[in-house]
Amino acid sequence: MEKMGNSSETVSFVLAAYGNVGELKYLYFIIILIWYLSICVANTVLIVVIRVDRRLHEPMYILLCNLCVNEINASTSLYPLLLSQMFSDSHEVTLSWCFLQMCCLYTSASVELCSLAAMAYDRYISICHPFTYNVIMNTERVFLMILLVWVFSFLSFIFSYSFIFSLKFCGNIIHSVYCDHQLIIRLSCSVSIQSFISDISFAIVSFFIPFSLTLVSYLKILRVCRKTSKENKQKAVTTCTPQIISVSNLCVGCIFNLIDFRFVVSQVPDEVRIILPMYALIFQPMLTPFMYGFNLPKIRQSYQRFSVKEKINILVQI
Repeated sequence: MEKMGNSSETVSFVLAAYGNVGELKYLYFIIILIWYLSICVANTVLIVVIRVDRRLHEPMYILLCNLCVNEINASTSLYPLLLSQMFSDSHEVTLSWCFLQMCCLYTSASVELCSLAAMAYDRYISICHPFTYNVIMNTERVFLMILLVWVFSFLSFIFSYSFIFSLKFCGNIIHSVYCDHQLIIRLSCSVSIQSFISDISFAIVSFFIPFSLTLVSYLKILRVCRKTSKENKQKAVTTCTPQIISVSNLCVGCIFNLIDFRFVVSQVPDEVRIILPMYALIFQPMLTPFMYGFNLPKIRQSYQRFSVKEKINILVQI
């Protein structure tokens, strides 16, 4: 490993968690490739359905499109490197590539929670203030909200973790299948208080604040729904359930990540310890299109109309 004296030098790390899987690497490669392509296809289909059907050009579905784009971005940040390392003998990756992967993954995580917070706010305005909904949640404001979410998430990561480039490293073995900032910082010759402060600040700004806003929105929705008719309660449940499940699944993923990296769990098999931190990256990108695609009536109906039109066009051509 080259030691880094300044930010212009390059350091190579070894992703040691791949180990020697022998011929099983071909099976793992096929499974991971199919899962990655399935994520891309499922999210793209939902984006296309919303884009094609003008009846879905509403703030809620525009925000959902943004969420699907982020699912593809998060998956692309992980799986291509994962697939390429399957057939690598050295499993080496440079600091620059590690930092790029970390940037994409952590930005995506922040975008996910901020987008869910924006969607929760949209549902709050729709259910609790229906008469002013079109004024507050107009198209221009929604696109501005999406832009701010991405810029905010990117800058929060850069300001929190750009110091990694100035670190000097005394080791190069990362016991993971992807670049995790906690494991990289542990390889530095001296771990400063800056890393702890960065973790806390990024967690507060990118996780706790969006989660708190989401929670407040749903608590207000719940309070209003208790006083409305049964029909309105059912409508609120139908539109809010996918978001609640998404937030809950992300919380489970964060817990698994925390358990795996913050504590030593020697009783857990190595395979499980590798998969646990990637729980959210594995299941969340596929959960989003299926939860919204099958649970929201408008999208389900639009998809059915889209499928019928395609079948009719094929029959006409024949």
